[in-house]
Amino acid sequence: MTITIPSAEELAAFEQERPARGLSPVLDRAISGFCALVSAGVLVQVFFPIPAGTQFYLMLFLAAVLPGALLCYRGWRVPAFLNPFRGDRRRDDPPVADWVMASVALLVALYPLLDFDAFLERRQAPTQLDLLAGALLLVLALEACRRTTGWVLPLVSLLFIAYAYYGGYLPYTWSLAHQGFDFSAIVAQLFMGTAGFYGTPLAVAASYIVLFTIYGAVLDASGAGKFFIDVSFAAFKRSRTAPGRTVTLAGFLLGTVSGSGTATAVSLGTVAWPILRRAGYPAEPAGGMLAAAGIGAILSPPTLGAAAFIIAEYLQVSYLVVLGYATVPTVLYYLGILLAIEMDARRHGTEAAEPSTRSARRLLLRFGYHFVSLFLIIGFMAMDIPPFKAVVYATLLQIGLSFLDREHRLTPRRLGMALAQGTRSVLPVVATCAVAGIIVAVVTQTGLGLNLAEIIVSAASAISENHTVVLIMTVTLSAFAVMVLGLAVPVTASFIIAAVVIAPALFQLGVAPAEAYMFIFYYAVLSEVSPPTALAAVATAAITGGRAIPTMWQAWKYTLPAFLVPFAFVLTPNGANLLGLEGLGGAAWTLAVSALAVAALAVVTGGWIVVRAGWLERVLCFPAALLLLYLAPTTIGVGLALLGVAVVINLARRQRLRNTTEGPLPT
Repeated sequence: MTITIPSAEELAAFEQERPARGLSPVLDRAISGFCALVSAGVLVQVFFPIPAGTQFYLMLFLAAVLPGALLCYRGWRVPAFLNPFRGDRRRDDPPVADWVMASVALLVALYPLLDFDAFLERRQAPTQLDLLAGALLLVLALEACRRTTGWVLPLVSLLFIAYAYYGGYLPYTWSLAHQGFDFSAIVAQLFMGTAGFYGTPLAVAASYIVLFTIYGAVLDASGAGKFFIDVSFAAFKRSRTAPGRTVTLAGFLLGTVSGSGTATAVSLGTVAWPILRRAGYPAEPAGGMLAAAGIGAILSPPTLGAAAFIIAEYLQVSYLVVLGYATVPTVLYYLGILLAIEMDARRHGTEAAEPSTRSARRLLLRFGYHFVSLFLIIGFMAMDIPPFKAVVYATLLQIGLSFLDREHRLTPRRLGMALAQGTRSVLPVVATCAVAGIIVAVVTQTGLGLNLAEIIVSAASAISENHTVVLIMTVTLSAFAVMVLGLAVPVTASFIIAAVVIAPALFQLGVAPAEAYMFIFYYAVLSEVSPPTALAAVATAAITGGRAIPTMWQAWKYTLPAFLVPFAFVLTPNGANLLGLEGLGGAAWTLAVSALAVAALAVVTGGWIVVRAGWLERVLCFPAALLLLYLAPTTIGVGLALLGVAVVINLARRQRLRNTTEGPLPT
């Protein structure tokens, strides 16, 4: 069986709301060469950091990357006389206006470095030139973000700036009122402070995310992406559930390369949809399965989404600790998908697909070295080596291992292309993080986070004075807010906004930071499969030819446990065990109980236990799942009783079918 992996450019086109330009060959090579140099500089910076400090490096990094976003992504329509290549359909080069903007972006980003120490000393009294440079950088960062992710995040950022400026005109009795800041104070905070453009989001992008995108590009160029899909197809024997299991495993493995839920879903879909179709899967369930497997890539160790690095930074813990937080929820997530696959195979009457022509054993013996660098990252972090050094070591190792495969060895030319793709892949993330820093700066400057937290908690308290009820209402409102936010902005941006605006409300009610941030992280990711604008589901629907909205609901069915399990982090007395915060013993028993809850949820959505489940079994299983997920002794007992009754009823249903049906029952 021949496997064709979509190129990184094709995946980027699916991933972005406004796809990257198709540049002419000469310009594409020039920009790729520059991006390769940026990647090389980032790698060198890990071991030979710039003596001037972190902020100096962030300014230099933004100066190198921001112009690339303006050149590589389409902007406004311009008059033909400003774009000499407009009539040539083979070329999509930037017009003169974009070159001007990219040049200005480079100049204003480098401006602070002309006299860096004096620039820092002027924070409290910026000059007119400082304010002009800061204002230009603000406009250009917003434009780069608009090009790469759409209108919503820039508009939200402008609303926050307006709040910082006009908040002083609000009645002083309002919770949202503050002293008000003039334009110079706002620009100084964004441009000259440590909480604006050069705050935590950009620091994480420049210190962690870009290194992992470079590693992913090197991994992909060395043939790992093809190997992961090949071995997934070869891993399962001929059975009706093998295609679904293969998609799930391939999504998990391929996520280490792409680092993006939608890109993983697209890559899987192009390869797996023909096989799923031959196995008998309808278009919508197949698209939902592909979307669920795709976003599982950014919920799962060892390469969680970009927001996971920000969690580590906020909590001041190692990235390995955050991977530990995600372990049990990841097991539950994939358990839910696998159970849904088993039930769907019976409900849809799917058939076995053709087996792979190569055995998994042979593939592992020949190409299993692709796993070594992944294990190396985890091993180094377990030895307290920082993740940014661990991933560089892994990248260097993968470059060396690539020479074990003649077809994918990283010669200087191929290595340069991989390094270039590493930086080009991070352009949208950097634009997003720079603009998200605007929101973080305004929240810090105005105290908005604490004010909104008080409003949210007060709204919940108006319904009831009971602490548990207030917590449930607050958590429900928070989940809804994060999902709505995630429908319009990328995962990283929605997490950052929610972390500074919504998380304080959870803190006020006694939720620990680790549980609160992981809760927000999961709902930010799940927005990619949440109707009505689930990007991953829309992409897979386009591949399978299914209807978009039904595909979204199918994806929601597969991912339902991931929507409910995070509530246990923050609502239940033993929820911390799901994140491994109370030791292995606590993680083990909560995993076992939660697995039963996930099985009950699978019955609700899949409609199958031993035979097809009737409405009574499904009605019983839903409260059983909720009670089990509360993880308290009393609720666990009641939940087990309800689940047991549902199983007994289904067994009785099977016996009645045996008595009235000739031949074997469907299994």
